[in-house]
Amino acid sequence: MSLPLPTRADVLAAATRIKGHVLRTPLLNSAALDALAGRRIHLKAECLQPTGSFKARGAWAALSALPEAVRARGILAFSSGNHAQGVARAAAAYGVPAVIVMPADAPQVKIANTRALGAEVVLYNRLTEQREVIGAALSESRGLTLVKPYDEPEVIAGQGTIGLEILEDMPAGWAGEVITCCGGGGMTAGIALALEGSAMRVRPAEPAGFDDTARSLASGSVQRNATLGGSVCDAIVTPEPGQITFPILQRLCGPGLVVSDDEALQAMVLAFRHLRVVLEPGGAVALAAALFRPDLGEEVVVIGSGGNVDEAIFAEALARFPG
Repeated sequence: MSLPLPTRADVLAAATRIKGHVLRTPLLNSAALDALAGRRIHLKAECLQPTGSFKARGAWAALSALPEAVRARGILAFSSGNHAQGVARAAAAYGVPAVIVMPADAPQVKIANTRALGAEVVLYNRLTEQREVIGAALSESRGLTLVKPYDEPEVIAGQGTIGLEILEDMPAGWAGEVITCCGGGGMTAGIALALEGSAMRVRPAEPAGFDDTARSLASGSVQRNATLGGSVCDAIVTPEPGQITFPILQRLCGPGLVVSDDEALQAMVLAFRHLRVVLEPGGAVALAAALFRPDLGEEVVVIGSGGNVDEAIFAEALARFPG
């Protein structure tokens, strides 16, 4: 049975619901970055959202779409940290409980921030335990409603509002590529829906070894990652593209791009030095692709999807790539 897929109309509806509750983020540019890349780069600074990532959009869109009685029973989410904070923030604003199942090896800043927003955090070992099993038990025992991090129509629609803003901010008829940081594909699918019918093309970027979307798009069928640990880009390490997201990616997106962890860390440092924004490694892979991959056009938009980086990783990256 085919799952219901969100449409561009859903993205437009989500934009109305989230207006005033998330930040309309700017497109940033640096002549120094352009020179390094050999192309003009516009960075959509989603790291400036109240929770430090684009996930604030999808979480608010999803919770605001729930019937009040359902929402009041409480919300359950799975997340390595960014979706966790988005859901926790939205739940707190609505005055409802939030329980977040998070991997124990998630950055401590993300775990701490999720708790600070009022959510109950349940930790698990992502290599030996299944979050779906833990979540199912919690949902059944407490009557919680699951809001998935990417394979959820209203979440996809909320993330797609990024694309609507890009359409407004780039010149009419601009025909370049929009590069996204891609895990399960919720943001990538949402932006692709928002840009459907325009001259822009979305291309997902992923870390090497966790390039399930790139491989899936190339093969025409869903490909799974061999492991779920081992990359510094924790925010976008997922098992495989979603059942809802992949058909959208397959229909609307160009080929995937793959970068190394070192390239993501270097992009993170360059964003700080030249744009004065803080990105986490997973939030910098789109920028890394624009900086280090030659098979792109003369002008691109990249999504700086999140900035929730542990201080130790940030300091290490700055030391490894001195200015």
